[in-house]
Amino acid sequence: MTTAQLITQIKKKKSFLCIGLDVDLNKIPKHLLAEEDPIFAFNKAIIDATHHLCVAYKPNTAFYEAYGIKGWQSLEKTIKYLNENYPEIFTIADAKRGDIGNTSTMYAKAFFEDLAFDSVTVAPYMGKDSVEPFLAFENKHTIMLALTSNEGAFDFQTKKIDTKEVYKQVLETSKGWKNSENLMYVVGATKAEYFKEIRKIVPNSFLLVPGVGAQGGNLQDVCKYGLSENIGLLINSSRGIIYASNGEGFANASATKAKELQIQMAEILG
Repeated sequence: MTTAQLITQIKKKKSFLCIGLDVDLNKIPKHLLAEEDPIFAFNKAIIDATHHLCVAYKPNTAFYEAYGIKGWQSLEKTIKYLNENYPEIFTIADAKRGDIGNTSTMYAKAFFEDLAFDSVTVAPYMGKDSVEPFLAFENKHTIMLALTSNEGAFDFQTKKIDTKEVYKQVLETSKGWKNSENLMYVVGATKAEYFKEIRKIVPNSFLLVPGVGAQGGNLQDVCKYGLSENIGLLINSSRGIIYASNGEGFANASATKAKELQIQMAEILG
């Protein structure tokens, strides 16, 4: 999917909502455990109920890998279902991969070619030769960790080296990498005060913003400093939407929560 196609969807739906499909079998409605594939059954119901309210879905691969081959098959079925039934939806493999040379190329092939995701999250710690193999894929997007929403982000990301914070150096350096136009960045909603500075460095890049909802991030604060000329934001909510209810009406409850965010987004977009 091209960036232009993503922007078209955002304007059409008046939404820049991304829903995280982080499925924990201990949290899904108990009646689904009788299904042949409870994870896929849960995802399918959530997707069917919310696809018109969001522009992206983001499965975190850890929640599938934890269940071995069956979990990976559930992920495969989920992305196939999305691509076949809702091809306009932007898909994100939240895998946080990153390694040098051929290893990164193989990671990229796994998510871009085999599973056919539109994007994948990566870690920048090993530098450009760990990220550029992902950037080489046409009409695919690499979403690089920049400033995350967890408490440990302050251990390294905001530390200064030669008077400049590490996360700013990451952003500035990445702009010089080959095919950097395919880059997006992860910036946590709980760091809303940093968005103004981030936009000075990457004024037009899309930012994937986790942390709204269960982690306490504020949508209005993020948008105040994070919106760009082409919107440039994907606001992710996972637990706050998908676990809105653990009863038989869980999908409708998820749609209600998603609708609340979509309405706020529509008001912000005007």
